[in-house]
Amino acid sequence: MELKKARLRAKELREVIEYHNNRYYNEDAPEIEDFEYDALTRELKAIEKEFPELLTADSPTQKVGGAALKLFSPVTHRVKMESLQDVFSFDELYSFAEKIDLSKTALSVEPKIDGLSVSLEYKDGLFFRGSTRGDGTTGEDVTANLLEIKSIPKSIDFKGELEVRGEVYMPRQSFIKLVERQELMGEVPAKNPRNAAAGSLRQKNSKITAERELDIFIFNIQYIEDKEFKSHIETLEFLKALGFNVLPSFISCSSADEAVEEIKRIGDTRGTLAYDIDGAVVKVDNLDYRTELGSTSKYPKWAVAYKYPPEEKETVILEVEVNVGRTGALTPIAVFEPITLAGTTVSRATLHNEGFINEKGIAIGDTIVVRKAGDIIPEVLSVSKHIEESPVFSMPKFCPSCNSPVTREKGEAVTRCTNAECPAQLLRHLIHFTSRDAMDIEGLGPAVLEQLLNAGFIGNIVDLYTLKAEDIEKLDRIGEKSASNFINAIENSKQNDLSKLIFALGIRHIGSRAAKLMAEHFLSIENILTAEKSDFEKIDGFGEILAESAAEFFSLEETKATINRLSQLGVNMKSLKEVTDSRFAGLTFVLTGTLPTYTRNEAADIIESMGGKVSSSVSKKTSYVLAGEEAGSKLDKANALGVKVIDEAEFNSMIS
Repeated sequence: MELKKARLRAKELREVIEYHNNRYYNEDAPEIEDFEYDALTRELKAIEKEFPELLTADSPTQKVGGAALKLFSPVTHRVKMESLQDVFSFDELYSFAEKIDLSKTALSVEPKIDGLSVSLEYKDGLFFRGSTRGDGTTGEDVTANLLEIKSIPKSIDFKGELEVRGEVYMPRQSFIKLVERQELMGEVPAKNPRNAAAGSLRQKNSKITAERELDIFIFNIQYIEDKEFKSHIETLEFLKALGFNVLPSFISCSSADEAVEEIKRIGDTRGTLAYDIDGAVVKVDNLDYRTELGSTSKYPKWAVAYKYPPEEKETVILEVEVNVGRTGALTPIAVFEPITLAGTTVSRATLHNEGFINEKGIAIGDTIVVRKAGDIIPEVLSVSKHIEESPVFSMPKFCPSCNSPVTREKGEAVTRCTNAECPAQLLRHLIHFTSRDAMDIEGLGPAVLEQLLNAGFIGNIVDLYTLKAEDIEKLDRIGEKSASNFINAIENSKQNDLSKLIFALGIRHIGSRAAKLMAEHFLSIENILTAEKSDFEKIDGFGEILAESAAEFFSLEETKATINRLSQLGVNMKSLKEVTDSRFAGLTFVLTGTLPTYTRNEAADIIESMGGKVSSSVSKKTSYVLAGEEAGSKLDKANALGVKVIDEAEFNSMIS
């Protein structure tokens, strides 16, 4: 490659890698698989090796990809939390071992847990702070959320200062439960346990973290006061004796051959584990020799991570099932001849939607290539052999649950059932109705709702408000006190603001924010029921799609009947919005970027409580743009229109 082409390609690769670093480390929403990301990084490394003049200090090959987010307080790490250099073949592993003097040390081998790296700090025997890795130098203080992880000892029998490093992960069963709940709620499910763990640990509400059933493995001592060790394995034994949940396996190997055999053993067992691993780590065991070897700007020279290649297999599609979700969305599921991937047997994988099927040309009887995304969720990659006489699968014209006509709106990928009373949607609708952001009926989760449905005690959302304690007591593992608590929670939900009821009704395109805008605009359900599409379009922040969806929903006779019955049963039908003062009356704010201490919802609540409005778009009518870090096009537009831009400090001055 010529230098000119290499320079252009290196620039392109850096931009792409930085983008994916942000998606992976900071947003917990990666768009590509690990092996695809690794391929990009290896290509950039190869260019920088061939053309050293192109290597820059800020290259993603020279730094850890994460950053400390503004949602949490920053923590400067006492000892840098380094990342590991990856190797993808045993030849590369042998090359690493050749640089190590094995007469001075053994090699420790341990599984590489696929999670989020954290630091735990202890002082006088008590856990006092925990933080994420961030960029390796500065992380985020997530102590409150780490306290919700049961396996983290809150006190230890060691009085000096101690800092340990571990990997927070979500067990596979917990991940499966989370995905099932998200699918029932009509939410976008987490892609893999690593993303789910990272997102759960970064929750502002630690109760949500507690619900996610996270766990941790400790794998290193970062700092310890007045105590010395000779080997890494010795430190792990010490941590284990203190009560830490250390790595499930770690052994000492005297040669590279032994290390390779252990890596193969770990790889053979990974499908049977209760958690995800994405490789195995090989380290110099002698701690003094580690110091002698040192580190590069990004990696220690005394360790590498062997990454297992993604496993792909062929199989034959036997049939395509179609499931119906809470919002009526029809999802095709491929049922295929069972295959073993990453140590487990799989026989089903989502085909997403009709567009995906047409793009791949999938037909029953075809031979397809399947892999496990993140080693847990099967996905169809391609068709390797098409049966000529078999037509590409097409979505049904009628709902497989209720036989009502289905529709696919222009511009949408999803096919939907048109029947709002479709039985397949009922449980999902009930779960959404009772959820925290909706009517917030505490304790009435999916398991209890399913029991109530199966027992015939409820058949729609209205029936929730006719339940009696003696009905609930008849369910499995529900005592008298629990039944009474459920009834109290149902009664308390009657006093919710109108906005929570609107969101709970499950109107397409209407999220919690849009429901709040609707409630504040119309003030009562009576006004909403008599409104037309043009009235909804007058809501600041509503476009044609939201207005049309709301108008269509509230014009339905079944909607009016449901609301009338809920009103008769005592459910509040009015906005409870309180304006503490009117200093922002007549003013419209737009929020953009990340604020230092407020979330956008918190800032919006303050503005609205003082009589102001919050809009999603900047116009000449905008009074102020409240901008935080990484403010984008809204800030540019505000400057172009001459709209006053304020930061959080100015905002605090205005509300103080």
